[in-house]
Amino acid sequence: MATTTARLLSISETLRTRKTFRTRFFNRVTRNYTTLFALLFLILIAVIAVIGPSIAPFDPIRQNYNNVNIPPNTTHWFGTDNFGRDIFSRVLSGAYLSLSIGIFSVVIGLFVGVTLGVLAGFFGGLIDELIMRSVDVLLAFPGILLAILIVSILGSTVTNVIFALAIFSIPTFARLTRSAVLSVRFLDYVLAAQSIGARPPRIINFHILPNIVSPIIVYSTLRMATAILSGATLSFLGLGVSPPTPEWGLMVSAGLPFLRTHPHIIFFPGAAIFLTVLSINLIGDALRDVLDPKGKYD
Repeated sequence: MATTTARLLSISETLRTRKTFRTRFFNRVTRNYTTLFALLFLILIAVIAVIGPSIAPFDPIRQNYNNVNIPPNTTHWFGTDNFGRDIFSRVLSGAYLSLSIGIFSVVIGLFVGVTLGVLAGFFGGLIDELIMRSVDVLLAFPGILLAILIVSILGSTVTNVIFALAIFSIPTFARLTRSAVLSVRFLDYVLAAQSIGARPPRIINFHILPNIVSPIIVYSTLRMATAILSGATLSFLGLGVSPPTPEWGLMVSAGLPFLRTHPHIIFFPGAAIFLTVLSINLIGDALRDVLDPKGKYD
């Protein structure tokens, strides 16, 4: 009976927390038009990433040397590049790849980094030392240089780019999670769970992770923006996807020689990167305020 009552109370508290989060986030969006713009833009980009290739007016990789370097017009909204390819179609098609690199690399880095951070913070001792010294080795390399090294060794493919950016994300997730776990590890409710014989997996899943999820969510959002920008950087340097694949960073790199004479080639994919990264950062900032229990968005 006591167990059933505890479970009902837990479910009730979870539903109340979710309702509070929705209310606070709605208040933030309605009171801050910058956040509203960022949210709407991200929804638009997500929709484009899913249906972009099917609604593109032209084949994004088909070359047409009769329409080389045409400025924006009613037929080619973003103009054409030096191969006569429609830039608008390439931007639409490139959204899926650019967002996929950011999302999947962060998800992998999040899963591995949080797992390592929880193990290090909860068990401590030798496990903590082994994990954190390994993390320190990865942190010794600047993130983008580490990603460049991994891609240079493994080869320039989308899978390898995602893997490199995931490795780049693991150390910071691990350190953040470890510090969060240490802040709640010896609080009364955790010690009470241990005193009644709760096993470590249950303590971690039901008592520790729910209380450290807020900073992880906020950092994941900000890290996604960094991953998208880093993926575009690798493609710009020739270490990402290979031509003629439509990818925003690769499009910026291809248009760089024409910056003075035909700036539209580089402007539109660059604007797509800029607005996407900016919007994600603004949403991350909003989530930080919403998840702050002392915030003003009640």
